[in-house]
Amino acid sequence: MSTIIWEQGSNNPENADNFAIIKQWFTNLNSKEITWKQRLLPPNGDVREIDWEAQRFDEKFIIFNSDIRGITLYWQKPDSPQERNTTPSKLELDNLKQQLYVYPQSQKDVVIRLALPEIIYQKFQMVNPQVEVSKLGENNVLIFRDDKQQIEVKVALSREKSYELKQQL
Repeated sequence: MSTIIWEQGSNNPENADNFAIIKQWFTNLNSKEITWKQRLLPPNGDVREIDWEAQRFDEKFIIFNSDIRGITLYWQKPDSPQERNTTPSKLELDNLKQQLYVYPQSQKDVVIRLALPEIIYQKFQMVNPQVEVSKLGENNVLIFRDDKQQIEVKVALSREKSYELKQQL
């Protein structure tokens, strides 16, 4: 399961086990660099609709003494001896993306996302590039060229990925 959810007062039989998994993940952040982003929840509460692109008050820091006592999350920042904390009403751990969504009890309309630093992909756009298809062993190779930008991208696809691409097109 990629998303693990703990909710205060939930009758879900897996709630306690989910909390234990999230607690272990959070305590294992100790001495690691994380990103800390806080956003307002959309009216429907769906965090997937939130714009998580970098904003002014987002933070990136090495977290120290990350711990959960009771249900409260505790941690310290490197530049402060003061222990910080927040008590959640709900925790959601996305194991694939290594992101924890914290819904604070004290701020019902806020969600905090803490995560290991994200991979930042280099992005570029090609409009109507030249396209070439060739074979390399059992793989299909797609070559996209944009003469104006002087960019060439080669993408080798297995049979399965080629089939997926055909289905999506």
